[in-house]
Amino acid sequence: MPDLVLPVAVEAPPEQVWAALTDWRSQGRWMPATDVEVVSAHDEGVGVRLAARTGVPLPWRRGRHLGVLDTMVVTEWDPPRRVVVQHTGRIVRGPGIFELTPAPHGTDLVWTERLWLPLGLLGVVGWPLARPFVLLGFRISLRRFARYAAAQAG
Repeated sequence: MPDLVLPVAVEAPPEQVWAALTDWRSQGRWMPATDVEVVSAHDEGVGVRLAARTGVPLPWRRGRHLGVLDTMVVTEWDPPRRVVVQHTGRIVRGPGIFELTPAPHGTDLVWTERLWLPLGLLGVVGWPLARPFVLLGFRISLRRFARYAAAQAG
């Protein structure tokens, strides 16, 4: 089970970073080629269910992508310090952990993904090839998130 641990410094207070991070519907503003839908009756706290679609939009099918459906449920909620989402899809599985710590510049955010590789042996063998591209996507997302969160009014 590989772990990806990615830190970023955000020039905003933890409460502002938390609000930007847990505004699930706005994740597409900082996560490339992704749309997120809240599929539960509530959008805060443990039990929130999410569906993220990442990929290339299909212009002839509004709201549809050629890519990956990532379903999730929030399993931990400790504002403004920690939120954990459990990925429950066919391809993306395992916990995603976001931890916020106050810092002199604002907030240090650490995003950890504990991936449960799909496809059995093929997933294990393919992971070293896919890892650099997955890391690049996460790093781009984090840089965009830091700018997005810092720009949000608290």
